[in-house]
Amino acid sequence: MKVAARTAQPADLESLVALYRRLEKEMTDLHPMWPRTDGLAEPVRESWAKAITEPATQVVVGEIDAVPVGFILAVVEVSLPQAGHEEIGVIRLVFTEHEAREVGVAEVMRDTVLEEFRRRGITKFDAHVLPGHRLAKNFFEASGFSARSIVMHHDDHPTTRPSRDIRGLV
Repeated sequence: MKVAARTAQPADLESLVALYRRLEKEMTDLHPMWPRTDGLAEPVRESWAKAITEPATQVVVGEIDAVPVGFILAVVEVSLPQAGHEEIGVIRLVFTEHEAREVGVAEVMRDTVLEEFRRRGITKFDAHVLPGHRLAKNFFEASGFSARSIVMHHDDHPTTRPSRDIRGLV
C-alpha cells in the first residue's frame, strides 16, 4: 500500500466533489449548521475549480495506491493589524474516507500543506475543527496544534429556543 499526497489538478474535480459530499454528510450529522457556515459555496464543483487555481489556496489530494481517498483545503490569511499583518496558513477542510483513516493519509496531506506554507515563509498555522469532532481535534493536537478560539453560535429559529418559559425567572 502506497500512501501519497499531491497538489490537486483540474482532473481531480469529480473526486473532490464526491469526497466533499461525504465530508458534508459527516459534518452535517454532527452539526446541521455546518454546510451554511463552514462548507463550500454551491455549486461545489465551481468552488473546487476556483480553489485549485487560486494562488493563496492549496488543495491537496491524499491517495492510496494512486486512488484519491481524501483532501485538504488550505488558505493563506492575514492576521489583524495588532498581530502585525502576519500571514497565517489555515487548514479550512480536511477529509479522509473512513476506510482510509488510521493509515497515514491525513498526516501526509497535512505535512504536504504545512511544508508548502513554510516554503512561502509562513510559520503560523490554524486548522478549523468542528466542536465535538474528537477525531479531528486529536489529529491536529498530535502534531502540535492547540485550540486558541471557539466560535459560539445562537440561532433564534423557534426550534432552538428553550422549551420552558423563563419569564419571571430573571
